[in-house]
This record gives sequence, structure tokens and C-alpha cells, in this order.
Amino acid sequence: MAATFTPEEVAKHCWEGDLWMVIDGDVYDLSKFGSLHPGGLPPLLDPTVAGKDEPKYARLKIGVVSAPEKKGRASASSAASAAQIPYGEAMGTWRKFSPYYKESHKKLRAAVREFMDKEIKPHCKEWDDNGTLPTREIDALVGKSGIFAGLVAGEEGAAELFARHGISLPGGIGAQEWDYFHALVLNEEVRRGVNGCYGVSDGLLGGVSIGLPPLLKFGTKEMIEKYAVPIIKGERRICLAISEPYAGSDVAQIRTTAEMATDGSWQVNGVKKWITGGMVADYFTTLVRTEKQGPCMLLLERGDGSTLSTKPIKTSYSPAAATAYVEIYKNIVPPENLIGKKTYLIQLNLIGKPGMGFLQTMANFNFERWGMVVCGNRHSRMVLDECMRWALSRKVFGKALIQQPVIRYKLAEMAANIESVHSLLEDLTYQMNNMSTKDINRHLAGPIALLKYKQTRVATIVSDNACQIFGGRAITSSGMGFIVEKFQRSFKFQAILGGSEEIMADFAIRQAMRQTQDVPARL
Repeated sequence: MAATFTPEEVAKHCWEGDLWMVIDGDVYDLSKFGSLHPGGLPPLLDPTVAGKDEPKYARLKIGVVSAPEKKGRASASSAASAAQIPYGEAMGTWRKFSPYYKESHKKLRAAVREFMDKEIKPHCKEWDDNGTLPTREIDALVGKSGIFAGLVAGEEGAAELFARHGISLPGGIGAQEWDYFHALVLNEEVRRGVNGCYGVSDGLLGGVSIGLPPLLKFGTKEMIEKYAVPIIKGERRICLAISEPYAGSDVAQIRTTAEMATDGSWQVNGVKKWITGGMVADYFTTLVRTEKQGPCMLLLERGDGSTLSTKPIKTSYSPAAATAYVEIYKNIVPPENLIGKKTYLIQLNLIGKPGMGFLQTMANFNFERWGMVVCGNRHSRMVLDECMRWALSRKVFGKALIQQPVIRYKLAEMAANIESVHSLLEDLTYQMNNMSTKDINRHLAGPIALLKYKQTRVATIVSDNACQIFGGRAITSSGMGFIVEKFQRSFKFQAILGGSEEIMADFAIRQAMRQTQDVPARL
């Protein structure tokens, strides 16, 4: 049993060579820790510091502080332990009444949060800073948790697929009851769990979340059994390969070609760029151009790397995202790896028959963009949470930073924008729950694009305000402001990936105008 000390006893040990500290109610002997502390000995000897840095070295713990109180800096952390930080959690986690969330959503949130906090969150900053690529062991762990399955549980036939292969979802949720709010909760909790390390979340989950759905939506049963099951279990990796040096938002301009041989196989040549997860992917869901059939989507295999190779692309966030430049030269794809042989798809082709690949890409974009809004909003909320904590603990000009009206205004501006995005996100998610895939693609493509545009504009405000609140710490990659520093280096990714802001805004209005008949002007 740990020894117990009174606050008065701890207070006697406040000198160089004899330094104790109370951290969240536990007593640590830091007498010999000065040389190891990142800030050196002086901060530890500061008489106003009682600790909230949460040191890694558990062996320094010598006991606990006795009642009546656990002393610490008046502060963000102590306030957080007593009550939830305002706006630090989505309303669905704390409001008493909700038309959207059921008990199963709460169970899912608790299960994913527990897994992420235990298995992933403690390592994320190290992985992100070092650019550590996801390992097979981590993939297997995430697969076993059911998180990969949850990313695609809403796809047609997923429940039957999971049942055949003994695949379970987090929290014991049944695949038959899975809806888009479960997907929303899952994505929120995963992004919360990576502790602001956006590159880690993209490297670990990005490939599955956008590369696997086209295979499940449009692939044959044989393809799904052969490729999708190992991916869901964390045994193999996949990515989505659409963007090229010549074609970003304008996907119709892709140049990667596929030529059909006499035996029905395809020979693929070309390059893909900025492919998230590409450095570690085994399979590439690839948009190609064909001479006679128009754009098609093929599933390419890395194989031994002789016909498909990858090079890392250094971006402004972490190499842990495994962003790749993909070179494809005479890669032979068997005829059965053409994605899109389900006959019902032709009914979804609302733009004639330019080739199934373009249709599949557009259909996939709606869910990709919806997911990007979920994740981006959660990252923005995490930054707001950090700002709230910092404003409560930081003292300037003799009082807490939050006592400054200009700081409260910045916090209010962030909170209002984040909450407005989340409210519209919930409304669109409710619509998705009550629509077929065909109707989602027909009626919600514009609103989803508009919401993505709004979310990335909000992220710009959040980044700017957070940097001003944290000051120098917002541009320092270690220490208390590291989450803000990572955010201000990565928030623009969502303003570009999945369709740039300008494309999203224009697309949303064009879609709205298509549904508008001749409306006379008011005279």
C-alpha cells in the first residue's frame, strides 16, 4: 500500500536535493529528477508550481496525499478533473435529451474511448514526431478491437460478412443495428484518441476508411471474401489511389491508363500522388482510364514491388500518414479485379455511361467528405479544449488568461463555429440514416460538400485563434502547446483533400441550382 502524506509534510520538501511534488493527488520524489526534466531544475523549484506535467517516471512515485484536498495549480487540469471542460465534448456525449443517440451509441463511445486511451493514445506523439509508420502488430490490435469493421459496417452486406467470419464491432454492437450515428461516434472517438496527431490517424485508418468502401460497394463477392476480410481483420492494408500530379480535384483528367489484353487482364501504367497510407498498402483501389470503357476502378496489388512501387512524400504533417508517390509500370491486373460488376449500379449512373470508375469515385466522395467533416470537427474541438484549459491555468498581468475579454471572445468564436458545424453534421447524418445510398448521392452531395467547406473555414478560425491564445507555445512542437502546433501545420489538409474549398463551394451551389426550376425574379 502506498504511503500517505499530509500536504503539510509534502510542503517541507521544497529544496534542491529534497524536492517532493503532488501531481493529481500522488506524491513524487523529484529530488534527483532535475537533470531529466525537459525544462531543467528551475521550473521544479518555482514556489508557485505544484505540478501538473504528469511525468513519465512512475518509479518516482512514493505515496499519495491525504485528504482533505489534492493540491495543484489552480488550473486547467484540476478544473477538468472536477467538471467537464466547456465545449470540450460534443453535445451528444453530455446532453440529457437527444433525438439522435441511443444507448448503443453510448456503449460504442465508451468502448472505443477505452481502447484508444489504453492502446493508442500513449504512443501517438512519439509515432507522430518520429514519423513511425503503422506496424502490423498495431493493425492487428485495431482489427481485433473491431474499429476497422466499424469504419465500413454501414456498407450493404457488411452484417452478413461479419457473421460469416466472426468479426465483431466495438462495444458488442450488432452489425444489424449499426447506423451513421454509430459511424459518427466511432470516428469522433478515434480522432480524439490520437491526441491531436493527425498524421497518425490518417496512416492508421485513412486507407481503410476511403479505400475499402468502393470494394465493398461495387466489388464481387469473390473479391470481398479474398481482399476485404483480411483488411478488416488488420492483416492487410489498402489505400485509395485517385490523385495524380496532373489531376487533383479534377478527377476527370487522370492519365493513368489500363489496356485490356486478349485474356481479359489489364495492364496498368501511370503515377499517383499524395496517396494517404500508400507507403504501407498491400492493395490500391485505383482509378484508371481505358480506351473503350472510360474510367474504371481496379484493385492493384503491390506484389514484389517490381510493377508497383512507392516513394514517401514529405508533407507538412507527419510521415506517419504514410503519404506516397506511386509508380505503376506494366502492372498486370486480373479481369476479376475490375471493381463494379454489380448490375444494379447502372441504375445509379445519373451522368450517362462515362465508365463506372467515375461514378464509383463520385459516390465514394460523399462518404469520404462526410467523414472528413466528422474528423475535422473533432480535431477542432480538441484544440478548443486545449485553449480552454490553457486560459484557465495561464496567468498574465496578475490574473488568469480567461479573465481577459479578448480571450473570451476568441473562445466564444471558436465554440460557436464548432457547435454550428456539429449541429448541421448531426442533421445531415439523420437524413443519411433515412435515405438509400442512391438518394444520399442524389440529394445530399451538395449539402455535404457545403458542410465540408464550412468545416475547413472554421478550422482556419480555430487555428488562428488558438495560436494567438497559446502564443509562443503554439509554434513549439513540444510541451503544453503541441496539439495546437500540430493542428496549425495540418488543418489545411482537409481544405484540399477530398475536394478543395473552392470546388466544394461551387459544387454545392451548382447542385442546388439543378434542383431549382425556372424561378421568376421578384419585380
